[in-house]
Amino acid sequence: MKKLFTIIVYIFAIIGFTLVAVYTAVELGFTKTSGIIDAQHDYFKDATSSNQTWAQGDEWNTLKLAVAKDELAINGVASTTNVSSRLIVSILIVEQLRLFYSNREIFKSVFSPLKILGNQSQFSWGVMGIKQDTARQVEDNLKNISSPWYLESLYEHALDYPATTTDIDAARFARLTDEHNRYYSYLYGALIIKELEAQWQKSGISITDRPEILATLFNIGFQNSHPHADPQSGGAAITLGNTTYSFGGLAGQFYYSNELIDVFPR
Repeated sequence: MKKLFTIIVYIFAIIGFTLVAVYTAVELGFTKTSGIIDAQHDYFKDATSSNQTWAQGDEWNTLKLAVAKDELAINGVASTTNVSSRLIVSILIVEQLRLFYSNREIFKSVFSPLKILGNQSQFSWGVMGIKQDTARQVEDNLKNISSPWYLESLYEHALDYPATTTDIDAARFARLTDEHNRYYSYLYGALIIKELEAQWQKSGISITDRPEILATLFNIGFQNSHPHADPQSGGAAITLGNTTYSFGGLAGQFYYSNELIDVFPR
């Protein structure tokens, strides 16, 4: 019994150390990847071509089937928020391709055979890869009328929790990682887009027709969104096979391509 007790203590010690290490890594920014900025003059050349390197192979064939399964939820969020469904999907595509290429064994054993999306639950949450701090800020922006990202009273209660909720953090995690209903993942994603659009609009600059810029801002976060007259796409470097894209650049390439155009039109 003494030996068993010792083993149990060691197991819990290891679990505790792992949780602390993960939390520390996130808080100190060790999980963040370096970013790049695109050369705007040639990045979207031939974007409608079917020969894009990201639209080749098993990863894309799996992804386009998996995304189409969520058409109803995505279009429902698009209707509720007045954010283009194709814009939401543009960001979703990048998050999922990054996941598929960086987790090869899971892709081969789970995502590919089942034709499903990857639902993250560690550093970022859900199919849209939304971090906990970002989700909190989205909620706060809806209520804070002095926030540069405030929308309007119509959206103030869009992310309210039931009055009986006792643990908001746990409820938020459950929303964003729900395997059976991804509505909230897409709703948070759409509201991030909408809040960023509002910030820039208040500065007299419209980026509603710039999917690559909105995707870049989605990726780099509210704290790095500084409205100015000449925004450039960029963000985290996403390597797919032998080609490296920026987060925003890849989202823009999908948006302007003809892929899934019959399901999510421009």
